[in-house]
Amino acid sequence: MSAATTESTTAPVPGPKPGGTAGRTTGGFSMRDVLAGNGTVTVLAIVLSLVISALLIVFTDEDVIESAGYLFARPGDTLAAAWAAVSSAYAALFRGAVFNYRADTFSQGIYPLMESLTVATPLIIISLGIAISFRSGLFNIGGQGQMIFGAMFATWFGVHLQLPLGLHLILVLVMGILGGALWGAVVGFLKALTGAHEVILTIMLNYVAIHLVTYLLYTPVLQREGSTNPVSDFLPASARFPLLFGDSFRLNWGFVVALLATVFAWWLMQRSTIGFQLRAVGANPDAARTAGVSVKGMYVVAMAVSGGLAGLAGMSQVAGTEKMLNTDVAGSFGFDAITVALLGRSNPIGVFGAGLLFGALRAGGVTMQTETGVPIDIVLIIQSMIVLFIAAPPLVRLIFRLPAPGALQARRTADPVTQPALAGAAAATTADGHAVPSDTAGIGESPGTGDAEPDSASTTPDAEGEQR
Repeated sequence: MSAATTESTTAPVPGPKPGGTAGRTTGGFSMRDVLAGNGTVTVLAIVLSLVISALLIVFTDEDVIESAGYLFARPGDTLAAAWAAVSSAYAALFRGAVFNYRADTFSQGIYPLMESLTVATPLIIISLGIAISFRSGLFNIGGQGQMIFGAMFATWFGVHLQLPLGLHLILVLVMGILGGALWGAVVGFLKALTGAHEVILTIMLNYVAIHLVTYLLYTPVLQREGSTNPVSDFLPASARFPLLFGDSFRLNWGFVVALLATVFAWWLMQRSTIGFQLRAVGANPDAARTAGVSVKGMYVVAMAVSGGLAGLAGMSQVAGTEKMLNTDVAGSFGFDAITVALLGRSNPIGVFGAGLLFGALRAGGVTMQTETGVPIDIVLIIQSMIVLFIAAPPLVRLIFRLPAPGALQARRTADPVTQPALAGAAAATTADGHAVPSDTAGIGESPGTGDAEPDSASTTPDAEGEQR
């Protein structure tokens, strides 16, 4: 065997040049993976929403409009006014949502953060339920009605029973979950039994719940004795969540319940058999049915779990923040939860983060309007733009020129450097068994790895052993 052939048999296949992108294997990890991920798209959607909202603030600010009248004479005045309008608005939003750096004491400084967590508590819990229904292939927009039923159950058992401390709160919590679960299970049962669409069912049942709680709050069943307003009695101390950090803040142990609910939702969907069946039904009901999963049964389970979490959110309102029941107990939480679930991509951890963000926007929006005069509707615009961009990830990728995950994977799969080079090596070998120099080999061809026959005249015992 010739020296060239012997070396080609034992020499390793040269790798790609350092720093090149063509030679990365499919299991590699690079910045392109990060940029192509859904997390990056979500963050950029939030940033893009803040930018668009900033433009709206600029175009509606009185100082900017006035300075724009002599824009070409003194453009610096217009830019300074625009910057002042945006920076003051977002600074006020931060002070009202995270930390008030103008406060005199530390307790006053972190009060906005405590308020953000307080507002986010029921939103996180109900959004977890909506996310579970989404993962199960059901579009549950009945969180408002399910939250109302949980609040009604919790209020009745909280006001009309006198139990020891601890036991009373546990009973109120269980009844809140049960009320929401029953109202959600009605939707799942009707869908499984009749095939009715869950969107129509949940919309109609929302109205039923709204008018039912209004009616009951005008009757002795729930109305406060001696009052003509549609409000209930205050829940006794034994049926309320204790405050988490004392009387200085409204944050209560309901936030801890929200944390536990997030852990439960993650475990249910990622580690339990029921969660696997729910995800299977959400991905492909026909395939799940073929595999032996009761699709109709999973519809009932999904809506019951989703409604139970919504009822828990209603219970956290009456037993934590409001301490009583009124007609506005659910507010816009039911529809905001859809936005939060979409922003969190129906992942419990993502939903928790999105709930914190929306709670901060709600709490900070009031301060922004009070201090700068910017309408609180800007917060609604930010939320709406976030949903718009989350629902259209190709648009975000187009604006920021991000790679698409599918295109990146296809490029790697088609890259000849990542494939075995046997065919290219065989083609790069001459007829007499000698390897072609590396500078003449094509892309994907590894020089010196041909399957040539050994040269009998130059084969040595060592080479023969090495060949074996």
